[in-house]
Amino acid sequence: MLLSKYVSFEIKTRILLFLKAFKKEISFSFLEQNTNKKVFVFLAADYGNLGDVAITYAQTRFLKEVLNEYEVVDVPISKTLDGIYQIKKYISKDDIVTTVGGGNFGDLYEQIEFYRQLIVESFPNNKIISFPQTIDFSESKKGQKALRKAIKRYGKHKDLTFVAREKVSYALMKKLLKNNVILTPDIVMSLDKILPKEERNGVVLCLRKDNEKLLKENEQNKLLEIVKNNFEVSKEYDTHIGRNNLTLEERNEELNKIWRNFKEAELVITDRLHGMIFCYITNTPCLVFPNNNHKVKGSLEWIKDRSNIKLVEKFLEDEIENFISEKKFVLNNHKPVYESFEGLIKLLKS
Repeated sequence: MLLSKYVSFEIKTRILLFLKAFKKEISFSFLEQNTNKKVFVFLAADYGNLGDVAITYAQTRFLKEVLNEYEVVDVPISKTLDGIYQIKKYISKDDIVTTVGGGNFGDLYEQIEFYRQLIVESFPNNKIISFPQTIDFSESKKGQKALRKAIKRYGKHKDLTFVAREKVSYALMKKLLKNNVILTPDIVMSLDKILPKEERNGVVLCLRKDNEKLLKENEQNKLLEIVKNNFEVSKEYDTHIGRNNLTLEERNEELNKIWRNFKEAELVITDRLHGMIFCYITNTPCLVFPNNNHKVKGSLEWIKDRSNIKLVEKFLEDEIENFISEKKFVLNNHKPVYESFEGLIKLLKS
């Protein structure tokens, strides 16, 4: 109780990592006799944010396709300290460390950010790649202090690459970081989940309820009213299911469930980045609103001419009502962006 109250998360985490030396751990003991080349996926999402779960799924799949001579090892975020402690004992210099992409590179999700720093610090002799991320440190005193700390810690690693998933983050990372930086789309855009096709009926609403929400309450109420007036069938399906410690099987099951729901919809309305990306990979028409940072608009740049997605930057009731009531939702505009990952493929193989 006293430890939690007066000691920072960073210090507590370092103490817990030190204490691993005095406990019998079995989570990654299978690596002891494993002589295969390995690529590790640290911070793998085993919690209920299906956007992050999809990133983990897509990243693992991408690595298996590009590095088919490597064994891909999933390190759930809930087992980060077990993973660091045990993998340090078994890792070879030819193994590759990756951290899961997403939108947690900043001070909003400071615990995940520190875990990434600790992973980078723990494997100084291995190639490390932080998969496609949005950088978002706040302008507050706390945010700028966290940014300076991140720059310093990451700058010590000699073979660390950050992958930005949109141009704003790319420019910021190039300006701020001493590390190598490249630009690719969000890794979930490498997926194709169009088949099998489903019969489409009604609308799915996939709207935020957290600090990143930009849509005002009165705007959302008006939006719901417009949907109700134009569709007999509508349902809510958030990309956050509110569960933790998901097994690999549960993760895949939940992803297939939400993708099937999207494929059964005539239209998805969302303000979640991965709500939009799920529409792209399932070829589902989408009306998307921005969140409180640049990641939705920036990521849309990759697919705006290759998908059925309409961005609403300013809430104009008449325009939204006309779009929804006309129901002119295109279903044949999907084009893959796989060529945009060539820089990441080259980095992994080099």
